[in-house]
Amino acid sequence: MKVIGAGLPRTGTSSLKAALERLGFGPCYHMFELMRNPGHIERWKAAVSDGPTDWDRVFEGYRAAVDFPASVFWEELSRTYPDAPIILTVRDPKRWHASVSNAFPDPTEVDPQQLPEPMRGFADLMPLITGAAEDRLGLGWRPGSAMAEDEAVRMFEAHTERVRAAAPADRLLVFSPADGWGPLCDFLGVEAPADEPFPHLNDTETMRRMFAAMQESDTVVSPFDS
Repeated sequence: MKVIGAGLPRTGTSSLKAALERLGFGPCYHMFELMRNPGHIERWKAAVSDGPTDWDRVFEGYRAAVDFPASVFWEELSRTYPDAPIILTVRDPKRWHASVSNAFPDPTEVDPQQLPEPMRGFADLMPLITGAAEDRLGLGWRPGSAMAEDEAVRMFEAHTERVRAAAPADRLLVFSPADGWGPLCDFLGVEAPADEPFPHLNDTETMRRMFAAMQESDTVVSPFDS
């Protein structure tokens, strides 16, 4: 594992995945990898169970990991891969609340049997992942669940401060995709792509359209599809 993402969903993790892969740190694991690869479900069930986790097996074939579920376990990953830099993606907490409130479907209104077959196991796994997020990160939240703005802001800020406090300062970059290539490339020690805009993927409306499309088809779609 060459790069560990500690940021919550809807903080630019899709953009970061695309950027890391452009810079040579791919393939990069993201929640969409789990959605489209049912064979990964058992790996993650083992990760959330008691006992040691074989993280090399969980991330076999990947060189970086961002977004849920990987970011739930960022501290374990940082200990397992002590040379890997840690990137905490952030955004304005109120805008984050608006994004998570509007991007994900309400899980109580989703019939798992109407999802593409690869996603059905993912839907079953999500309660375990969100339980692990509460245990490890103190997050009483799951994608699609309702949350008051003040509660969401407190939770987001607490997560940011927790990562800042726990991660070694020389291994941590607090990053927003709005910062562009410069800080990310400086941190990773690589050259920034010349005359190439930083990727900006998966805005709220795109996310809503993708979930709607997936409930009407038998195919997992993602912002990384060409």
